[in-house]
Amino acid sequence: MNKTGIEYCDMTFNPVTGCLRGCSYCYARGIARRFEGYSKELASEYQTPIRVYASNAVICSLDYPLLKHTSKGEVKAPYPFGFDPTFHRYRLGEPAKVKKPQTIFVGSMTDLFHDAIPDKWIEAVFEACKAAPWHRYLFLTKNPKRYTRMGWELPRGKNYWYGATVTRDGETSWYSMLHNTYISVEPLLDRVIVASRSAIAPNWVIVGKMTGAGSDKHEPKREWIEQMEFHCRTMGVPLFMKNSLRRLMGDAFVQEKPWGVGVRDSEKAIKNEHCASTVQ
Repeated sequence: MNKTGIEYCDMTFNPVTGCLRGCSYCYARGIARRFEGYSKELASEYQTPIRVYASNAVICSLDYPLLKHTSKGEVKAPYPFGFDPTFHRYRLGEPAKVKKPQTIFVGSMTDLFHDAIPDKWIEAVFEACKAAPWHRYLFLTKNPKRYTRMGWELPRGKNYWYGATVTRDGETSWYSMLHNTYISVEPLLDRVIVASRSAIAPNWVIVGKMTGAGSDKHEPKREWIEQMEFHCRTMGVPLFMKNSLRRLMGDAFVQEKPWGVGVRDSEKAIKNEHCASTVQ
């Protein structure tokens, strides 16, 4: 696991890396390609990568880390196969080694719930999280229908949070009264209405603008964010604006977390009672 500069969490946990979605604004693909590769001569017979075809894609599973030569000597190869989906099984014990409670983003370098990721990989990640229940775990996907398909296999409890990435109105989000849910509107590419048609609200909303190459062509409008905040206030949902919006929002900038830590506390407590899950 690694400490992170992501504002709403403390650490990232990446037992699975790589993604096949191909989003034009993906930051993770560039990082993986920058540090991809491994030194084959350093791999023992027990470290032979297992590469198989699944969902018309190559996925990889590693029981041991592969190594690579660098200017600093031999190091563990973080992305031996670039951005091909890769299961680093040897990383599963990492959360249990960190004894101080952390808020952990699980899968910052992948979409763990992409259809190409085997159920067994996801189940193994869940078990690793259950082995360290003192942490808070944030999951995030652009394929929230997989949450519904997994149903009762999704761990429940106050320390598990399931998010859906939405960049413009009409994209699929996920609401549940059996689980903590949130919407990550990043990058904000167009107006997004966060109010649910079924009157079931998420427990949290995160919003941020596109950063990096091409971001100047996708500057969000302040009115989009103001409308989002109005809906959040109406529903009693905490709103977290990423630092990329600080200049745009000025005095209206807020960073709220549903567990009560932020620039200002949420105005309403979020109830998470037993009801059915719904995909919008």
